[in-house]
Amino acid sequence: MGRSAPHNAAQLLLLFSVLFLSSAAARESSGDGQPTTHLHFYFHEIFPSAPNTTIAQLSPARGGINNSSFFGMMGVVDDMLREGADPSSRLIGRAQGLAVGSSLTDGALLAMLDLIFTDGPYNGSSLQVFGRVLLGTVMERPIIGGTGAFRMARGYTLSKKIKSPDPNNLLIIEYDAYVWH
Repeated sequence: MGRSAPHNAAQLLLLFSVLFLSSAAARESSGDGQPTTHLHFYFHEIFPSAPNTTIAQLSPARGGINNSSFFGMMGVVDDMLREGADPSSRLIGRAQGLAVGSSLTDGALLAMLDLIFTDGPYNGSSLQVFGRVLLGTVMERPIIGGTGAFRMARGYTLSKKIKSPDPNNLLIIEYDAYVWH
């Protein structure tokens, strides 16, 4: 019995080491310990009916623009990212990408956006966001990549439409981005 106690202690130490290393690897791969950044900004889109529009419709919605569904509509955007909801707040970047009407029933769009930061601490960096847009809801979309300070970024955005001072010509969406990089 005297010999088995040190042998058991060595086995326990080895088992503990294996479990600890496995646990540490799982934490590292799940994002723990990586730098995290929270960004808060506002997306401003000027409708085609207004001067200086930031969206171009490439194909109309099935059944026309007044149809309750945007199904089949395709458009490209070069929208503004601003520090605040006020249209005169500081411009910090652009949201460039593509939006496609992808739902027959609820007006949802599928959007691929490149959020390009042109001012402030992340000047020259970008985030790529892909996912479903359904105005009137809190929209959660994944961050699938980035450049510059956000190279190889992962994370998610939460966004929601907010009241616009000119609802017939300007869409404003408040964004919170949570980025692991």
